[in-house]
Amino acid sequence: MLSAHQTDIVEYGHDLVDWLRITVTGTPGRRDARPVFTVPFWWYFVAVDPEGAFTTPHDPTATTAAEAVEYLRMLALERLVGRQVDDEQLIVAGPVADALGVDAPSLPLLAGLTDHGSAVGLFEQVLAELGLADSLPADDTGLPYERARWELVRWWLRLIVDGGLRAPTGAGVVAHGGWALLDRPESLRPLVDLSPERLSPDALDRTDLARAIVSEAGRLLAGPWPPPAAGPQAPLAPCS
Repeated sequence: MLSAHQTDIVEYGHDLVDWLRITVTGTPGRRDARPVFTVPFWWYFVAVDPEGAFTTPHDPTATTAAEAVEYLRMLALERLVGRQVDDEQLIVAGPVADALGVDAPSLPLLAGLTDHGSAVGLFEQVLAELGLADSLPADDTGLPYERARWELVRWWLRLIVDGGLRAPTGAGVVAHGGWALLDRPESLRPLVDLSPERLSPDALDRTDLARAIVSEAGRLLAGPWPPPAAGPQAPLAPCS
């Protein structure tokens, strides 16, 4: 059972019975159950461990040249790990970076682009000119693109705190695009447990839920990164 508003898609129950249980009794859904989708389109959006994932529904929040370059890097990371990045997002990143003084020969071309078919090529040129293409983390750990996913999780948390990503939506993005694909680290569980799909509808009102998510995102950002697990773990190189 899904609630869909534009690109804000939230799972409210694993099936009709689960949704009725949550709605009528107020008890949490079956968190460990794995839903079975008969329509591949919906599986693509809400599967626990999808090969790809949908575009992050966010607004750019860069206010400095350094933040604009980081924003370009985050879009590159999303493409690297197999998440969809709309051509429009690539184009919007152009004028944001150009207006903030980022120096790359192809950036004005990307900023003024009207033909979406050229967006990817120009975006990749900008990455190369800024030295970002060669700086993306390698896929060299036991989990696919582990370092890249931790960088993305940190970015999503910043978007949540800065208001570029709706808090409940952001918690869901972290849950499906980060936590589930990073072997469910305990350090992210408090935030993931606040995602709407893991709460009964009456657990918190929307305002309190959003505040709780923003607070937890801020707490994670204030600590070491990646956040340490409860038990021993192999150290990762610091995210740049």
